Amino acid sequence: MKTEHTPNEVSIPEATLRKWEARGVSRRDFIKFCTATTAAMALPMTFVPRVAQAMEDNRLPVIWVEYQSCSGDSEAFLRANQPAAGDIILDVISLEYSEVIMAAAGHLAEEAKQQAMEKYKGKYVLIVEGAIPKGDGGVYCTVGGRSAVDSCTELVRNAAATICVGSCASFGGIPAAAPNPTGAVSVMDLVPGAPVINLPGCPVNAENLTATIVHFLTFGKLPATDRLGRPKFAYGKRIHDNCERRAHFDAGQYAEVFGDAGHRQGHCLYKLGCKGPETFHNCPTIRYNEGTSWPVMAGHGCVGCSEPQFWDTMSPFYRRLPNVPGFDVEMTADKIGIGLAAATAVAFGAHGVASCFRRGDNMEQDKVIEEE
Repeated sequence: MKTEHTPNEVSIPEATLRKWEARGVSRRDFIKFCTATTAAMALPMTFVPRVAQAMEDNRLPVIWVEYQSCSGDSEAFLRANQPAAGDIILDVISLEYSEVIMAAAGHLAEEAKQQAMEKYKGKYVLIVEGAIPKGDGGVYCTVGGRSAVDSCTELVRNAAATICVGSCASFGGIPAAAPNPTGAVSVMDLVPGAPVINLPGCPVNAENLTATIVHFLTFGKLPATDRLGRPKFAYGKRIHDNCERRAHFDAGQYAEVFGDAGHRQGHCLYKLGCKGPETFHNCPTIRYNEGTSWPVMAGHGCVGCSEPQFWDTMSPFYRRLPNVPGFDVEMTADKIGIGLAAATAVAFGAHGVASCFRRGDNMEQDKVIEEE
């Protein structure tokens, strides 16, 4: 009878395990890392040895740049541990440029970036954090005397692949929210047709970034994506599909206000503004901080940060989704199905327009719209 491998039984070559032990990574942590990464990529456990082997190949040159960002994605990745995803990945990639962690500064840093781009032209992976402002000729973000528009365009066109981390690089994020005074855009809008993959989230989940890099190392290409350029292994299902509060939704049990009995008992947060039914992300299964928790598990509704223009279309964050059919009766999301997405897409569009106008109105007008 065929049996499945457990993480401790995965057949990773002894020589590989010894190499990682010499680098200060225990066998247990390395096996756990390879197993978790394989699972994150939605691959069968038989691929674990292949993932481990990919980690032994030549170091992948990586250039990490930031534009209109808060560095939250860099911080999220660098603080990953148990196993130390950041440490392991930094052993298998050659990080040629990263403003957050590199020792060099000023002209020396920019020279290192330019040299890396020329030396590894067509071979390096570019990681972009933050939106790119195109307004007024790109004057709102310059690095080393060059606009983000010029710098990012050149780097993307010379890269083997570009990974956009966070919602700002993927879709414009908060910088592109109405009225978007800097003309902020995403990388894929700046350089159409380039090999770009989006890892939206605020911030990106470090495990999804790790899995994407390892996928590129293992297969020599980026993973399959949805129509928005997001990897299907991480954004293939709605948050609502795997939410631990889903059973309460099915039973029609909702928290009405923060702190009430329903909220304390873990009931569905839809009425408190949760955008999980319209957000695609693997937050419920991967979670954050090494699988410790995620917003809904902690009692706060999803704000839809992995969706395009979430700041406009998903706000107000503490009001329920507009005109979603079936949510006031006992009914599962599967029964709502495609009808839910179609109905709310139109509602979101109108709701987003209303949100944009609200931001330009005075407080009295805001109050009237909110009451309506």
